[in-house]
Amino acid sequence: MKKVVYSWEDILDHARILLGKLAGKNYDALLAITRGGMIPGALLAEALGIRNVLTAAVMLYDDTVRAHDEPHFLQFPVDALVLDRKILVVDDVWDSGRTAVAVRERVKQAGGVPEVAVLHFKPTNNAFPGDGPDHFALETSDWIVYPWDPESWVGE
Repeated sequence: MKKVVYSWEDILDHARILLGKLAGKNYDALLAITRGGMIPGALLAEALGIRNVLTAAVMLYDDTVRAHDEPHFLQFPVDALVLDRKILVVDDVWDSGRTAVAVRERVKQAGGVPEVAVLHFKPTNNAFPGDGPDHFALETSDWIVYPWDPESWVGE
C-alpha cells in the first residue's frame, strides 16, 4: 500500500473540492467525528457558515491499534440537539466505514437526518458494500498521513 503524506495545502485543496459538492445544501448543524474529523469539520463549518458545531467522540481502535468489535461512543450530543435537524457528519476518511456508519445510525436513532462527508473515501476497504459517504473529495486506496497526525510533525 502506498503511503501519502498530505500537506496543509493539500487538505485545503481537498476541502475546497468537498465544499463544491456541498454547495447549495443547508444543514442545521455539523457533527465532527473526533479526532480526524475536527479539522475538516472546522474548515467546512466556517466555509458553510454553520455555527452549530457538535462532536462525537468515537473509539474504534485503542492505543495499541487493536480494533474493537464495535465503535465505542465516548461522547455524543444529547438527542435534542439533533432531533428533526439535518446534520452534516464530517470525518477525515471513510476507510472501513465502521465509525461513520455508527455515527450516522446514532444520528438517525436520535431523530436527525444525517449526511456523511469525508475528505477521502477508500472503497476497497469499505465494510459496507453498496454504502459509502454521501459526499467525498477524493477516492483512494493509499495509506494517508494527515498534517495533523503526529507522525507528520513530531516524527515517527
